Amino acid sequence: MTKILSLCSLLVLLTCLTSLSQVKKEKYRPVYHYTPPKNWVNDPNGMVYLDGEYHLFYQYNPFGTKWGHMSWGHAVSKDLKTWKTLPLALKEFDNADGSQTMIFSGCAVVDEMNTSGLFAKGFTKGMVAMFTSHVTKDKKDIAQHQSLAYSSDKGRTWKYYAKNPVLDIGSKNFRDPNVFWYAPKNKWIVSVVVALEHKVQFYESKNLKDWKLLSEFGKMGDTSSIWECPSLQKVLTSDGLEKWVLIISSGHRQPKYVGMQYFVGDFDGTTFTPQKQKEVLYVDEGKDFYAAVPFYNRPKSQPNPIIMGWVNNWAYANEVPTETWRGGFSVPRKLSLFQEDGMYQLKQTPIISENIFTEKLTLQPNAKINAQTIILKDNLYRLVLDIKLLTSKGFALNLLKNGDEKSVLSYDVATETLSFDRTKSGKIDFSERFKSIESMKIKPKNGHLKLDIFVDKSIVEIYANDGEKVLTDIVFPTKGKGSVEIIWK
Repeated sequence: MTKILSLCSLLVLLTCLTSLSQVKKEKYRPVYHYTPPKNWVNDPNGMVYLDGEYHLFYQYNPFGTKWGHMSWGHAVSKDLKTWKTLPLALKEFDNADGSQTMIFSGCAVVDEMNTSGLFAKGFTKGMVAMFTSHVTKDKKDIAQHQSLAYSSDKGRTWKYYAKNPVLDIGSKNFRDPNVFWYAPKNKWIVSVVVALEHKVQFYESKNLKDWKLLSEFGKMGDTSSIWECPSLQKVLTSDGLEKWVLIISSGHRQPKYVGMQYFVGDFDGTTFTPQKQKEVLYVDEGKDFYAAVPFYNRPKSQPNPIIMGWVNNWAYANEVPTETWRGGFSVPRKLSLFQEDGMYQLKQTPIISENIFTEKLTLQPNAKINAQTIILKDNLYRLVLDIKLLTSKGFALNLLKNGDEKSVLSYDVATETLSFDRTKSGKIDFSERFKSIESMKIKPKNGHLKLDIFVDKSIVEIYANDGEKVLTDIVFPTKGKGSVEIIWK
Protein backbone atom coordinates (compact mmCIF):
# COMPACT_ATOMS: atom_id res chain seq x y z
CA MET A 1 0.00 0.00 0.00
CA THR A 2 1.44 3.39 -1.04
CA LYS A 3 0.54 6.31 1.18
CA ILE A 4 0.83 9.93 0.02
CA LEU A 5 0.96 12.23 3.03
CA SER A 6 -1.34 15.29 2.99
CA LEU A 7 0.25 18.75 3.05
CA CYS A 8 -2.56 20.03 5.26
CA SER A 9 -3.49 19.12 8.80
CA LEU A 10 -6.76 19.15 10.64
CA LEU A 11 -5.47 22.14 12.62
CA VAL A 12 -5.09 24.17 9.42
CA LEU A 13 -8.60 23.21 8.40
CA LEU A 14 -10.10 24.43 11.65
CA THR A 15 -8.24 27.73 11.62
CA CYS A 16 -8.86 28.53 7.94
CA LEU A 17 -12.59 28.00 7.93
CA THR A 18 -13.52 31.13 9.85
CA SER A 19 -17.23 30.46 9.71
CA LEU A 20 -16.79 27.65 12.26
CA SER A 21 -16.10 30.17 15.05
CA GLN A 22 -19.47 31.82 14.38
CA VAL A 23 -21.44 28.64 15.01
CA LYS A 24 -22.05 26.65 18.14
CA LYS A 25 -19.99 23.46 18.05
CA GLU A 26 -22.53 20.72 17.68
CA LYS A 27 -21.99 17.00 17.28
CA TYR A 28 -23.33 16.70 13.74
CA ARG A 29 -22.79 20.19 12.39
CA PRO A 30 -20.65 20.13 9.21
CA VAL A 31 -17.56 22.30 8.95
CA TYR A 32 -16.96 22.76 5.22
CA HIS A 33 -20.58 22.36 4.11
CA TYR A 34 -22.67 25.47 4.69
CA THR A 35 -25.40 25.36 7.34
CA PRO A 36 -27.15 28.39 8.84
CA PRO A 37 -26.40 29.19 12.51
CA LYS A 38 -29.89 28.03 13.50
CA ASN A 39 -33.31 26.88 12.29
CA TRP A 40 -34.70 25.01 9.29
CA VAL A 41 -33.49 25.24 5.67
CA ASN A 42 -34.42 23.50 2.45
CA ASP A 43 -34.08 24.43 -1.26
CA PRO A 44 -31.24 26.70 -2.39
CA ASN A 45 -32.67 29.76 -4.17
CA GLY A 46 -31.53 32.80 -6.13
CA MET A 47 -27.94 31.70 -6.62
CA VAL A 48 -26.08 34.44 -8.46
CA TYR A 49 -22.64 36.08 -8.71
CA LEU A 50 -22.22 39.85 -8.44
CA ASP A 51 -19.13 42.01 -7.90
CA GLY A 52 -16.93 39.37 -6.33
CA GLU A 53 -19.63 37.67 -4.27
CA TYR A 54 -21.51 34.44 -4.79
CA HIS A 55 -24.99 34.73 -3.28
CA LEU A 56 -26.76 31.72 -1.81
CA PHE A 57 -30.37 32.37 -0.87
CA TYR A 58 -32.37 29.48 0.54
CA GLN A 59 -35.71 28.39 1.92
CA TYR A 60 -35.62 29.29 5.60
CA ASN A 61 -37.87 29.21 8.66
CA PRO A 62 -36.89 32.15 10.90
CA PHE A 63 -38.91 30.73 13.80
CA GLY A 64 -37.97 27.10 14.21
CA THR A 65 -36.19 23.89 13.23
CA LYS A 66 -39.05 22.39 11.22
CA TRP A 67 -40.59 23.43 7.91
CA GLY A 68 -42.82 26.51 8.01
CA HIS A 69 -42.96 30.31 7.54
CA MET A 70 -40.97 30.03 4.33
CA SER A 71 -38.75 33.03 3.68
CA TRP A 72 -35.36 33.48 2.01
CA GLY A 73 -32.22 33.15 4.10
CA HIS A 74 -29.01 34.60 2.67
CA ALA A 75 -25.28 33.80 2.68
CA VAL A 76 -22.37 35.07 0.57
CA SER A 77 -18.95 33.76 -0.39
CA LYS A 78 -16.00 35.12 -2.33
CA ASP A 79 -14.66 31.69 -3.29
CA LEU A 80 -17.56 29.19 -2.96
CA LYS A 81 -15.69 27.60 -0.05
CA THR A 82 -16.21 29.81 3.00
CA TRP A 83 -19.64 31.36 3.60
CA LYS A 84 -20.87 34.31 5.65
CA THR A 85 -24.48 34.36 6.83
CA LEU A 86 -26.35 37.64 6.22
CA PRO A 87 -29.71 38.84 7.58
CA LEU A 88 -32.98 37.46 6.25
CA ALA A 89 -33.60 38.59 2.66
CA LEU A 90 -37.23 38.01 1.60
CA LYS A 91 -39.79 37.65 4.41
CA GLU A 92 -43.23 36.08 4.41
CA PHE A 93 -45.99 38.65 4.80
CA ASP A 94 -49.68 39.14 5.54
CA ASN A 95 -52.15 40.34 2.91
CA ALA A 96 -55.02 42.76 3.29
CA ASP A 97 -57.62 40.00 2.82
CA GLY A 98 -56.33 38.02 5.80
CA SER A 99 -54.28 35.58 3.73
CA GLN A 100 -50.54 35.01 4.11
CA THR A 101 -47.83 34.78 1.47
CA MET A 102 -44.82 32.57 1.99
CA ILE A 103 -41.76 33.06 -0.22
CA PHE A 104 -41.20 29.75 -1.95
CA SER A 105 -38.32 28.77 -4.24
CA GLY A 106 -37.05 30.82 -7.16
CA CYS A 107 -34.01 32.48 -8.66
CA ALA A 108 -32.15 35.77 -8.90
CA VAL A 109 -30.58 37.53 -11.89
CA VAL A 110 -28.49 40.64 -12.42
CA ASP A 111 -30.51 43.01 -14.63
CA GLU A 112 -27.51 44.87 -16.05
CA MET A 113 -29.49 46.68 -18.74
CA ASN A 114 -32.41 47.54 -16.45
CA THR A 115 -34.76 45.68 -18.76
CA SER A 116 -37.25 45.53 -15.89
CA GLY A 117 -37.34 49.30 -15.40
CA LEU A 118 -37.21 48.66 -11.64
CA PHE A 119 -34.04 50.68 -11.09
CA ALA A 120 -32.96 54.29 -11.49
CA LYS A 121 -31.87 55.35 -14.97
CA GLY A 122 -28.28 54.33 -15.64
CA PHE A 123 -28.14 51.90 -12.68
CA THR A 124 -26.42 48.69 -13.85
CA LYS A 125 -26.11 46.40 -10.81
CA GLY A 126 -29.73 45.69 -10.01
CA MET A 127 -30.61 42.26 -8.69
CA VAL A 128 -34.08 40.87 -9.44
CA ALA A 129 -35.52 37.82 -7.67
CA MET A 130 -38.35 35.82 -9.18
CA PHE A 131 -40.02 33.50 -6.69
CA THR A 132 -43.18 31.51 -6.09
CA SER A 133 -45.63 33.45 -3.93
CA HIS A 134 -47.43 30.71 -2.01
CA VAL A 135 -50.72 32.05 -0.64
CA THR A 136 -52.60 30.42 2.25
CA LYS A 137 -55.66 31.36 4.26
CA ASP A 138 -56.98 29.59 7.34
CA LYS A 139 -54.22 27.02 6.83
CA LYS A 140 -55.49 26.15 3.35
CA ASP A 141 -53.49 26.56 0.13
CA ILE A 142 -55.07 29.24 -2.04
CA ALA A 143 -52.64 29.85 -4.91
CA GLN A 144 -49.10 29.57 -6.26
CA HIS A 145 -47.92 32.18 -8.71
CA GLN A 146 -44.68 33.91 -9.64
CA SER A 147 -43.67 37.29 -8.22
CA LEU A 148 -40.74 39.70 -8.26
CA ALA A 149 -38.57 41.48 -5.72
CA TYR A 150 -35.61 43.73 -6.46
CA SER A 151 -32.49 45.01 -4.75
CA SER A 152 -30.20 47.97 -5.50
CA ASP A 153 -27.62 47.13 -2.82
CA LYS A 154 -26.34 43.68 -3.81
CA GLY A 155 -29.07 41.71 -2.12
CA ARG A 156 -28.87 43.32 1.32
CA THR A 157 -32.34 44.90 1.17
CA TRP A 158 -35.30 44.14 -1.07
CA LYS A 159 -38.57 45.64 -2.29
CA TYR A 160 -41.50 43.62 -3.58
CA TYR A 161 -42.80 44.64 -7.00
CA ALA A 162 -46.04 46.58 -6.58
CA LYS A 163 -47.90 44.71 -9.33
CA ASN A 164 -47.19 41.12 -8.27
CA PRO A 165 -47.82 38.44 -9.35
CA VAL A 166 -46.26 38.61 -12.81
CA LEU A 167 -47.11 35.05 -13.88
CA ASP A 168 -50.27 33.24 -12.80
CA ILE A 169 -52.09 30.30 -14.42
CA GLY A 170 -54.64 29.86 -11.63
CA SER A 171 -52.98 26.81 -10.10
CA LYS A 172 -52.11 25.73 -6.56
CA ASN A 173 -49.11 23.73 -7.85
CA PHE A 174 -47.26 26.06 -10.22
CA ARG A 175 -43.85 26.91 -8.86
CA ASP A 176 -40.07 27.29 -8.71
CA PRO A 177 -39.22 29.77 -11.51
CA ASN A 178 -35.69 29.72 -12.84
CA VAL A 179 -34.68 32.60 -15.15
CA PHE A 180 -31.72 33.10 -17.49
CA TRP A 181 -30.81 35.61 -20.22
CA TYR A 182 -30.97 34.11 -23.72
CA ALA A 183 -28.53 36.31 -25.64
CA PRO A 184 -29.25 35.10 -29.22
CA LYS A 185 -32.73 36.63 -29.04
CA ASN A 186 -32.17 39.28 -26.35
CA LYS A 187 -34.78 37.95 -23.96
CA TRP A 188 -35.29 36.34 -20.61
CA ILE A 189 -36.37 32.70 -20.43
CA VAL A 190 -38.01 31.20 -17.35
CA SER A 191 -38.71 27.53 -16.64
CA VAL A 192 -41.55 26.79 -14.19
CA VAL A 193 -43.14 23.47 -13.20
CA VAL A 194 -46.74 22.44 -13.15
CA ALA A 195 -45.82 20.09 -10.35
CA LEU A 196 -48.60 17.49 -10.32
CA GLU A 197 -48.74 17.20 -14.11
CA HIS A 198 -44.99 16.52 -14.44
CA LYS A 199 -44.55 19.40 -16.86
CA VAL A 200 -42.03 22.18 -17.29
CA GLN A 201 -43.31 25.31 -19.01
CA PHE A 202 -40.97 27.76 -20.75
CA TYR A 203 -41.90 31.45 -20.99
CA GLU A 204 -40.17 34.46 -22.55
CA SER A 205 -40.05 38.11 -21.52
CA LYS A 206 -38.25 41.29 -22.48
CA ASN A 207 -38.72 42.95 -19.10
CA LEU A 208 -39.11 40.20 -16.45
CA LYS A 209 -42.68 41.39 -15.86
CA ASP A 210 -44.68 40.35 -18.93
CA TRP A 211 -44.41 36.68 -19.83
CA LYS A 212 -45.49 34.68 -22.90
CA LEU A 213 -45.72 30.87 -22.99
CA LEU A 214 -43.27 29.33 -25.47
CA SER A 215 -43.48 25.55 -25.02
CA GLU A 216 -43.89 22.66 -22.62
CA PHE A 217 -41.77 19.64 -21.79
CA GLY A 218 -42.72 16.72 -19.63
CA LYS A 219 -44.24 13.38 -18.75
CA MET A 220 -40.89 11.71 -19.42
CA GLY A 221 -38.25 10.10 -17.25
CA ASP A 222 -39.07 9.76 -13.55
CA THR A 223 -42.70 10.70 -12.84
CA SER A 224 -42.96 8.78 -9.55
CA SER A 225 -43.09 12.02 -7.55
CA ILE A 226 -44.03 15.63 -8.18
CA TRP A 227 -41.68 17.75 -10.28
CA GLU A 228 -39.97 20.76 -8.72
CA CYS A 229 -37.09 23.21 -9.14
CA PRO A 230 -36.41 23.08 -12.90
CA SER A 231 -33.35 24.73 -14.42
CA LEU A 232 -32.22 24.85 -18.04
CA GLN A 233 -28.55 25.56 -18.58
CA LYS A 234 -25.91 25.38 -21.29
CA VAL A 235 -23.07 22.92 -20.63
CA LEU A 236 -19.88 22.23 -22.56
CA THR A 237 -19.13 18.65 -23.57
CA SER A 238 -15.74 16.95 -23.34
CA ASP A 239 -15.44 17.25 -27.15
CA GLY A 240 -16.10 21.00 -27.16
CA LEU A 241 -19.79 21.04 -28.12
CA GLU A 242 -22.52 23.05 -26.43
CA LYS A 243 -25.54 21.12 -25.16
CA TRP A 244 -28.42 22.11 -22.89
CA VAL A 245 -29.18 20.30 -19.66
CA LEU A 246 -32.60 20.42 -18.01
CA ILE A 247 -32.42 19.45 -14.33
CA ILE A 248 -35.62 18.62 -12.47
CA SER A 249 -36.20 17.61 -8.85
CA SER A 250 -38.47 14.58 -8.94
CA GLY A 251 -38.51 11.00 -7.71
CA HIS A 252 -35.70 8.68 -6.71
CA ARG A 253 -34.55 5.32 -7.99
CA GLN A 254 -36.12 3.91 -4.82
CA PRO A 255 -39.90 4.47 -4.56
CA LYS A 256 -41.40 7.10 -2.23
CA TYR A 257 -38.22 9.13 -1.93
CA VAL A 258 -37.32 12.33 -3.76
CA GLY A 259 -34.27 12.78 -5.97
CA MET A 260 -33.12 14.64 -9.05
CA GLN A 261 -33.09 13.72 -12.72
CA TYR A 262 -31.76 15.45 -15.82
CA PHE A 263 -32.18 15.51 -19.57
CA VAL A 264 -29.49 16.48 -22.09
CA GLY A 265 -30.54 18.00 -25.40
CA ASP A 266 -30.85 21.15 -27.50
CA PHE A 267 -32.68 24.43 -27.00
CA ASP A 268 -33.49 26.84 -29.84
CA GLY A 269 -34.87 29.68 -27.73
CA THR A 270 -38.37 28.20 -27.81
CA THR A 271 -38.31 24.43 -27.38
CA PHE A 272 -36.13 21.97 -25.47
CA THR A 273 -35.52 18.73 -27.40
CA PRO A 274 -33.91 15.92 -25.37
CA GLN A 275 -31.49 13.29 -26.62
CA LYS A 276 -32.68 9.70 -26.73
CA GLN A 277 -31.81 8.11 -23.42
CA LYS A 278 -31.96 4.45 -22.47
CA GLU A 279 -32.80 5.04 -18.83
CA VAL A 280 -33.59 7.73 -16.29
CA LEU A 281 -30.49 9.82 -15.64
CA TYR A 282 -30.17 10.84 -11.99
CA VAL A 283 -28.02 13.76 -10.85
CA ASP A 284 -27.09 12.04 -7.59
CA GLU A 285 -27.69 8.43 -6.57
CA GLY A 286 -27.87 9.14 -2.84
CA LYS A 287 -30.94 9.97 -0.77
CA ASP A 288 -29.76 13.41 0.30
CA PHE A 289 -29.27 15.70 -2.68
CA TYR A 290 -32.28 17.71 -3.84
CA ALA A 291 -33.46 20.99 -5.37
CA ALA A 292 -30.05 21.89 -6.82
CA VAL A 293 -29.97 24.94 -9.11
CA PRO A 294 -27.11 26.84 -10.82
CA PHE A 295 -25.38 30.13 -10.06
CA TYR A 296 -26.09 32.78 -12.71
CA ASN A 297 -24.00 35.70 -13.94
CA ARG A 298 -20.86 33.68 -13.26
CA PRO A 299 -17.43 35.16 -13.99
CA LYS A 300 -15.99 34.32 -17.42
CA SER A 301 -13.51 31.98 -15.73
CA GLN A 302 -16.48 29.70 -14.90
CA PRO A 303 -18.17 28.97 -18.27
CA ASN A 304 -19.90 25.79 -17.11
CA PRO A 305 -22.73 25.74 -14.55
CA ILE A 306 -22.03 25.40 -10.84
CA ILE A 307 -24.79 23.91 -8.71
CA MET A 308 -25.49 23.37 -5.02
CA GLY A 309 -28.18 21.12 -3.56
CA TRP A 310 -30.11 20.71 -0.32
CA VAL A 311 -28.66 17.86 1.74
CA ASN A 312 -31.70 16.12 3.21
CA ASN A 313 -34.75 14.16 2.06
CA TRP A 314 -38.44 14.95 2.60
CA ALA A 315 -38.98 11.37 3.81
CA TYR A 316 -37.35 12.24 7.16
CA ALA A 317 -36.22 15.88 6.87
CA ASN A 318 -38.21 17.16 9.86
CA GLU A 319 -36.90 14.40 12.14
CA VAL A 320 -33.11 14.39 11.60
CA PRO A 321 -31.37 14.45 15.02
CA THR A 322 -29.53 17.75 14.78
CA GLU A 323 -29.84 20.37 17.51
CA THR A 324 -30.44 24.03 16.72
CA TRP A 325 -30.48 23.60 12.92
CA ARG A 326 -31.97 21.27 10.33
CA GLY A 327 -30.67 20.91 6.80
CA GLY A 328 -27.63 22.14 4.93
CA PHE A 329 -26.08 22.27 1.48
CA SER A 330 -23.69 20.27 -0.63
CA VAL A 331 -20.34 21.60 -1.68
CA PRO A 332 -20.61 23.47 -5.00
CA ARG A 333 -20.25 21.23 -8.06
CA LYS A 334 -19.02 22.25 -11.49
CA LEU A 335 -20.93 20.52 -14.28
CA SER A 336 -19.59 19.17 -17.56
CA LEU A 337 -20.67 16.44 -19.99
CA PHE A 338 -19.03 13.23 -21.16
CA GLN A 339 -20.27 10.57 -23.56
CA GLU A 340 -20.94 6.97 -22.56
CA ASP A 341 -23.19 4.30 -24.08
CA GLY A 342 -24.15 6.71 -26.83
CA MET A 343 -25.50 9.31 -24.40
CA TYR A 344 -24.18 12.55 -22.99
CA GLN A 345 -24.09 12.37 -19.21
CA LEU A 346 -23.23 14.75 -16.40
CA LYS A 347 -19.84 14.85 -14.74
CA GLN A 348 -19.66 16.73 -11.43
CA THR A 349 -16.47 18.20 -10.00
CA PRO A 350 -16.52 19.40 -6.38
CA ILE A 351 -15.26 22.89 -5.57
CA ILE A 352 -13.66 22.43 -2.20
CA SER A 353 -11.28 24.16 0.18
CA GLU A 354 -7.64 23.16 -0.21
CA ASN A 355 -7.37 23.21 3.58
CA ILE A 356 -9.46 20.12 4.17
CA PHE A 357 -7.46 17.36 5.80
CA THR A 358 -6.77 14.99 2.90
CA GLU A 359 -5.51 11.43 2.63
CA LYS A 360 -4.48 10.17 -0.81
CA LEU A 361 -4.04 6.43 -1.06
CA THR A 362 -3.41 3.78 -3.67
CA LEU A 363 -4.92 0.49 -2.56
CA GLN A 364 -4.76 -3.02 -3.97
CA PRO A 365 -5.47 -6.54 -2.69
CA ASN A 366 -2.81 -8.17 -0.58
CA ALA A 367 -2.66 -11.97 -0.50
CA LYS A 368 -1.37 -11.93 3.09
CA ILE A 369 -3.64 -9.19 4.51
CA ASN A 370 -7.39 -9.32 3.91
CA ALA A 371 -8.16 -6.07 5.75
CA GLN A 372 -6.37 -2.75 6.01
CA THR A 373 -7.17 0.05 8.45
CA ILE A 374 -6.62 3.77 7.93
CA ILE A 375 -6.57 5.87 11.09
CA LEU A 376 -7.90 9.41 10.63
CA LYS A 377 -8.08 12.15 13.24
CA ASP A 378 -11.76 12.93 13.15
CA ASN A 379 -14.96 12.48 11.13
CA LEU A 380 -13.80 15.41 9.04
CA TYR A 381 -11.67 14.67 5.99
CA ARG A 382 -11.28 14.03 2.29
CA LEU A 383 -10.24 10.53 1.24
CA VAL A 384 -8.89 10.21 -2.32
CA LEU A 385 -8.53 6.59 -3.39
CA ASP A 386 -7.09 4.93 -6.47
CA ILE A 387 -8.17 1.31 -6.07
CA LYS A 388 -6.48 -1.36 -8.17
CA LEU A 389 -9.00 -4.17 -8.35
CA LEU A 390 -6.63 -6.73 -9.91
CA THR A 391 -8.14 -10.20 -9.37
CA SER A 392 -10.37 -9.23 -6.45
CA LYS A 393 -14.13 -9.65 -6.57
CA GLY A 394 -14.56 -6.25 -4.95
CA PHE A 395 -14.23 -4.66 -1.54
CA ALA A 396 -16.05 -3.18 1.44
CA LEU A 397 -14.83 0.19 2.66
CA ASN A 398 -16.02 0.77 6.21
CA LEU A 399 -16.19 4.50 6.83
CA LEU A 400 -16.71 6.09 10.25
CA LYS A 401 -16.04 2.71 11.86
CA ASN A 402 -16.13 2.59 15.64
CA GLY A 403 -17.07 -0.71 17.22
CA ASP A 404 -20.20 -2.01 15.51
CA GLU A 405 -20.96 1.36 13.91
CA LYS A 406 -19.94 1.83 10.29
CA SER A 407 -21.09 3.32 7.02
CA VAL A 408 -20.18 0.78 4.34
CA LEU A 409 -19.15 1.71 0.80
CA SER A 410 -18.80 -1.52 -1.15
CA TYR A 411 -18.05 -2.50 -4.73
CA ASP A 412 -18.98 -5.67 -6.59
CA VAL A 413 -16.81 -6.34 -9.65
CA ALA A 414 -19.21 -8.82 -11.26
CA THR A 415 -22.14 -6.39 -11.36
CA GLU A 416 -20.05 -3.18 -11.49
CA THR A 417 -22.13 -1.84 -8.61
CA LEU A 418 -21.03 0.64 -5.94
CA SER A 419 -23.27 0.69 -2.87
CA PHE A 420 -23.51 2.78 0.28
CA ASP A 421 -25.06 1.11 3.33
CA ARG A 422 -26.01 3.28 6.30
CA THR A 423 -28.09 0.68 8.14
CA LYS A 424 -25.42 0.49 10.90
CA SER A 425 -24.17 4.06 10.60
CA GLY A 426 -25.15 5.20 14.10
CA LYS A 427 -28.38 6.94 15.04
CA ILE A 428 -31.02 5.65 12.63
CA ASP A 429 -34.12 5.21 14.83
CA PHE A 430 -35.46 8.76 14.44
CA SER A 431 -37.34 7.70 11.28
CA GLU A 432 -38.41 4.35 9.86
CA ARG A 433 -37.52 5.64 6.40
CA PHE A 434 -33.92 6.62 7.11
CA LYS A 435 -32.32 3.17 7.21
CA SER A 436 -31.25 2.46 3.61
CA ILE A 437 -28.79 1.16 1.03
CA GLU A 438 -28.16 3.10 -2.19
CA SER A 439 -26.44 1.68 -5.28
CA MET A 440 -25.10 2.93 -8.59
CA LYS A 441 -23.45 1.36 -11.61
CA ILE A 442 -19.87 2.42 -12.31
CA LYS A 443 -17.36 0.72 -14.59
CA PRO A 444 -13.67 0.38 -13.66
CA LYS A 445 -11.19 2.10 -15.98
CA ASN A 446 -8.18 -0.03 -16.88
CA GLY A 447 -8.81 -2.10 -13.78
CA HIS A 448 -8.92 0.95 -11.48
CA LEU A 449 -11.78 2.52 -9.55
CA LYS A 450 -11.28 6.12 -8.44
CA LEU A 451 -13.12 7.42 -5.38
CA ASP A 452 -13.11 10.93 -3.96
CA ILE A 453 -14.90 10.78 -0.59
CA PHE A 454 -15.82 13.80 1.53
CA VAL A 455 -16.76 13.17 5.15
CA ASP A 456 -17.97 16.19 7.12
CA LYS A 457 -19.38 15.11 10.50
CA SER A 458 -22.82 14.05 9.23
CA ILE A 459 -22.50 14.50 5.44
CA VAL A 460 -20.86 12.01 3.08
CA GLU A 461 -20.36 12.93 -0.59
CA ILE A 462 -18.86 10.25 -2.86
CA TYR A 463 -17.54 11.06 -6.35
CA ALA A 464 -16.69 7.99 -8.44
CA ASN A 465 -14.34 8.07 -11.46
CA ASP A 466 -13.79 11.83 -11.40
CA GLY A 467 -17.44 12.61 -10.77
CA GLU A 468 -19.04 10.49 -13.48
CA LYS A 469 -21.31 9.19 -10.72
CA VAL A 470 -22.06 10.87 -7.40
CA LEU A 471 -23.77 9.69 -4.21
CA THR A 472 -24.67 11.90 -1.24
CA ASP A 473 -26.04 10.64 2.07
CA ILE A 474 -26.29 11.95 5.61
CA VAL A 475 -25.29 9.79 8.58
CA PHE A 476 -25.31 10.31 12.34
CA PRO A 477 -22.50 8.36 14.02
CA THR A 478 -22.94 8.35 17.78
CA LYS A 479 -19.32 7.78 18.77
CA GLY A 480 -17.71 10.89 17.34
CA LYS A 481 -14.56 9.48 15.77
CA GLY A 482 -14.08 6.51 13.51
CA SER A 483 -11.44 4.82 11.40
CA VAL A 484 -11.59 3.63 7.80
CA GLU A 485 -11.22 -0.08 7.04
CA ILE A 486 -11.02 -1.79 3.66
CA ILE A 487 -11.87 -5.49 3.40
CA TRP A 488 -11.20 -7.29 0.12
CA LYS A 489 -13.64 -9.84 -1.26
